[in-house]
Amino acid sequence: MGPNIQSSYMREVGRRRIFVQVDTGNVLGLELDRDEKVQSVKKKVQAALCVPTEQSSLVFGDHELQNDLRQVRNDSPLLLARGLQRSSSTPCLSPTSEVSKPKDWSRPIELLGGPDNCYTIKKLIRASTKAIEKRMDPVKAGGGLGGAYFFKNSRGENIALVKPTDEEPFAPNNPKGFVGKVLGQPGLKRSIRVGETGVREVAAYLLDHERFAKVPATALVKVTHSVFNVNFDTAMSLRKGDGLPVAKIASFQQFIQHDYDANDHGTSCFPVSSVHRIGILDLRIFNTDRHAGNILVKNRSDGQRLFEKRHLGVNESVELIPIDHGLCLPETLEDPYFEWLHWPQASVPFSEEELRYINKLEPYKDAEMLRGKLPMLREACLRMLILCTTFLKMGASAGLCLADIGTMMSREVCGMDEEASEFETVCMLSKLEVEDVLADASVEGEKTFTDCSSEEQLLVDQFQFHMELGESWDGFSDSQSMLLGFSPSFSSCSGYSSPSTLSPRTSIYTCYDSLSFQHKLQPLEEEITETSAIPIKAVPTASYEQLHSPDKLGAVRSLSYMGGNHQSCSHLKMKKIGNVHGNSVKSASDPTHVLKNTSNANLTFLSDMSENKWRLFVEYFQELLQDAFTNWKSKKASLSQKLGTSCQF
Repeated sequence: MGPNIQSSYMREVGRRRIFVQVDTGNVLGLELDRDEKVQSVKKKVQAALCVPTEQSSLVFGDHELQNDLRQVRNDSPLLLARGLQRSSSTPCLSPTSEVSKPKDWSRPIELLGGPDNCYTIKKLIRASTKAIEKRMDPVKAGGGLGGAYFFKNSRGENIALVKPTDEEPFAPNNPKGFVGKVLGQPGLKRSIRVGETGVREVAAYLLDHERFAKVPATALVKVTHSVFNVNFDTAMSLRKGDGLPVAKIASFQQFIQHDYDANDHGTSCFPVSSVHRIGILDLRIFNTDRHAGNILVKNRSDGQRLFEKRHLGVNESVELIPIDHGLCLPETLEDPYFEWLHWPQASVPFSEEELRYINKLEPYKDAEMLRGKLPMLREACLRMLILCTTFLKMGASAGLCLADIGTMMSREVCGMDEEASEFETVCMLSKLEVEDVLADASVEGEKTFTDCSSEEQLLVDQFQFHMELGESWDGFSDSQSMLLGFSPSFSSCSGYSSPSTLSPRTSIYTCYDSLSFQHKLQPLEEEITETSAIPIKAVPTASYEQLHSPDKLGAVRSLSYMGGNHQSCSHLKMKKIGNVHGNSVKSASDPTHVLKNTSNANLTFLSDMSENKWRLFVEYFQELLQDAFTNWKSKKASLSQKLGTSCQF
């Protein structure tokens, strides 16, 4: 049966393949029947890997799969995460007699996620597979805090770098002693979970449109080989011996021949355009780890330089290649690190070509693309991409250079402390504004019904009574409709097919509030949320300087971003200290407090926001950015000297 016929057959019968990774790192490939359930998958994993599955969840990115697996696509990687830690006295359950041990029929290297129809990746996978079949084993790579392996072709040349997700720093099978956590827990950066750097490597490649920054081709794969590291505790639990093949999920990146990295050479010879292109990518993905060691430098041959000078009008002696993007797209606000920030090239204005590229970027389209190609990437990461790309586009339109935008996204170091960056400040002010708008709207809605007449209250009570009983409702008369404030044409509430479509927390007052603004109720397809019926207020007209005053920034400057846990920040004792265009602004009890050794819980809002709050947040964010950039430019103009302006290129 040929591959095309086999794929067609699998679609007809509804069969598909998934790859389940347990939190200790090992991976099992499974073929699913049309109606297979989560419990069946857990039993197969338990039978094959001898791991307990009673208190575990099958996780797919942000989503915990309850029972139905129909939403899971073919070749999707899933994580079997334990909800409770098993004590040492709890024995590892043996496979049940009714479930036979499944066999993994997948090939040595299987493509799980990344670019569609990427010739380079497919060619590298075929070459690596042939080399493995010829006993050309991969070689461990030195350096770094995690496990990495050079995969070769049949001639013994390095062609790909593979990084297993369970060998990252703090992951269960880290070969360099940095262990102690299971997959899915906060990792080297608290905003990036253990085991999720590989998917970010792929995201960086997918976002490098037109190979603008020259990120090497990267994909997410499932790879099986005996060279991979398995620590003793994991090997004992999986009953694996030395030298036996082990399957892992890993990033698979094209190996680029180079002469040295940016650590080994002065930066003055680096082309302005190359520095700008890497910087533009880093700003978009909020890279928290762009150091000189992950910028490869490749000398250009005389022939190559001559060709480019004649045909492209450029004469660059070296080429820069960015690698290692596993610590980008954090789930929460972090302090980015841009090695190029104080290079003189970063202070040179963007070229026309670079401005055209930035102008063509579409953050929402990019986020949708990543949802399709990397559905395991969390929604908070996609929202971070949208914010950072918006920040870059508006900053470039305002005439800022790469160094300006990077500085505004980076925290200011004051002695041993750090203060929030301009980017973080705008984010937190936007968040506070959204909270105040929704709080004010809620209070206004309550006032509306507090002042209603007894006749109005009776009508509302009748409506609520019928809705709770699930009985049909003949609607209001025209005079009653006019009394309650909505169109007489709304003669019935047939839009509500059942009270079950309403959230238990949604009162009749929320329904009435929605009717009074929409006049015509559409059939409900999703559960109504508490904020879905709240009218959206206009974007504030207050200036950035008003919001940016020291007393208004007390809350933002005292919020923590470091060293805390994801718990509430009640110890900050927030209090009202001012008012901006009718909306309250909160501050900490100590306005002079800076960011140091406190909890970062208030910055987990990217994942906590509902869709309505997120849309309103972006509106405030964009409005406040305009004033922020204007304020930045005026401060910059007042400086007597700017770093790097004396350099000529």
